[in-house]
Amino acid sequence: MKVYQVGGAVRDRLLGIAHGDRDWVVVGATPEQMLAQGFTPVGRDFPVFLHPITHEEYALARTERKSAPGYRGFVVHADPAVTLEEDLQRRDLTINAIAEDEHGRLIDPFGGEADLRAGVLRHVCDAFAEDPVRILRLARFAARWPHFHVAPQTMVLAARMVEQGEVDALVPERVWQELSRGLMEARPSRMLAVLRDCGALERVLPEVDAMYGVPQPVEHHPEVDSGVHLGMVLDMAARLAATLPVRYACLVHDLGKGRTPREQWPRHVAHEARSERLAERLAQRLRVPAECGELGRLVAREHGNIHRSATLDAAAVLRLLERADALRRPARFEQALLACECDARGRLGLENDAYAPRQRLGAALAAVLAVDATAAAAAAAAGGASGPAVGEAVRRARLAALERHFGTA
Repeated sequence: MKVYQVGGAVRDRLLGIAHGDRDWVVVGATPEQMLAQGFTPVGRDFPVFLHPITHEEYALARTERKSAPGYRGFVVHADPAVTLEEDLQRRDLTINAIAEDEHGRLIDPFGGEADLRAGVLRHVCDAFAEDPVRILRLARFAARWPHFHVAPQTMVLAARMVEQGEVDALVPERVWQELSRGLMEARPSRMLAVLRDCGALERVLPEVDAMYGVPQPVEHHPEVDSGVHLGMVLDMAARLAATLPVRYACLVHDLGKGRTPREQWPRHVAHEARSERLAERLAQRLRVPAECGELGRLVAREHGNIHRSATLDAAAVLRLLERADALRRPARFEQALLACECDARGRLGLENDAYAPRQRLGAALAAVLAVDATAAAAAAAAGGASGPAVGEAVRRARLAALERHFGTA
């Protein structure tokens, strides 16, 4: 029975970066032996155990055999006779197929350390093609390390998987799991680029794929292409350390441009409404968390109005705040403003420009929230108002506060 550290912890140590979790593989052991040493079984599909003290995961060395389409279509074989090299061979990329023994010696049968030095994302063997999730992981790693490139033969293999329909077998939960992780990487645009290069983006995110090649007015978008703009917006969100809901909102804010009739190019009249509908369908299809889905719809619908907010008077600003539910959910509105800043700065040559609407609308919301709604309602009731009239009195008080704030009272 021998124990080896494997996976991300070994890889990241070689890269000189911190890694939180450690994973271990056990060669030459049976489940009964693991239980006898106090390990707790947790694996549903294959033998994985938690260490009795560290609670780190220890998996028995195993091999896999393809039995059906999709990422679940495998028969797992765990046996004391399975070797470390056989276990490493089933992994996705060479950089993830490196093990370390108890003396710190590396076991690297597939050249992962050399690929780390060269900055290459390369599949271990043709078994890569048996699991479509690996395409998503490949794209995610490309987003994590922008200086790495995908080996040409790996991209060919990924494209073949797409052609053979493997990607179509992905379940929504796994797509969202990898997509959400990729959005949180250093350069999310690389994830979209890799998925598009192998043809997977059209299958997994057709609404996003449709944006590429669609032109925009050059006076507002020097980068012109809607898909290129989207990648720049996502990278700006990463640069500004935005949360996942903000990054997801950036992903879906312009989906409607991919559905603009060609004869209307490069203008995209009413694309906000189309974007909102598409964002809602996408969130339902991928079972996106409510926090992400709600913010995505809000930004898709209102980003144009937020960009133009300097032209709005106090009454129009109040209506915008009400539509955005900003009075009840000011923190979410701040997230929407950040997503809009990413949109504005995710344009060629405008990356370092200030975004005035974020400050203007943030200050406007603060002025409205400073109104004592309870006192305004009590004063209205004392004057004989009731029902909707009380609510209208509170609204008038808020509008008056905005007018004073903007100096238009």
